[in-house]
Amino acid sequence: MDVRQIVMEDAPAVQAIYAPYVAATTISFEEVPPDIMEVERRIAAIVPHYPYLVAEVDRRVVGYAYASEHRTRAAYRTSVDVTVYVAPGAQRSGIARSLYSRLLPAAASLGYHAAFAGIALPNEASIGLHESMGFELVGIYREVGRKFDAWHDVGWWQRLL
Repeated sequence: MDVRQIVMEDAPAVQAIYAPYVAATTISFEEVPPDIMEVERRIAAIVPHYPYLVAEVDRRVVGYAYASEHRTRAAYRTSVDVTVYVAPGAQRSGIARSLYSRLLPAAASLGYHAAFAGIALPNEASIGLHESMGFELVGIYREVGRKFDAWHDVGWWQRLL
């Protein structure tokens, strides 16, 4: 597996990985999968300020992870939200761990101090990953999201970098 900085040519692969999570799960609270142009816009907005990595196996992108703005107020400027997605069928093979193992130090090297991960509940796999990477639960927002005609809780995990 190769973990590297994202390039704009990775946008179709990122879109293909993310779309099923949007369309069929509550892992993402988006309701309509973004098209490739929107994924390109998001990559362009993130890359100048935050790390954004992809994992490749046999030259095929199988996962991605990035950091992004935690909150807009200036006092939060050294905190980031982090996210990781792995292609269906490639989960539980160490891809997410490899991505975070590079992403978190990259964020720290850019001067970020704290990383936060919001996890739609239940999601034992994501909780297990984040806790194994040193994240600790800081709280749960009850019934904060509504998708598929149901309310969903979101847990927030934090790790100091």
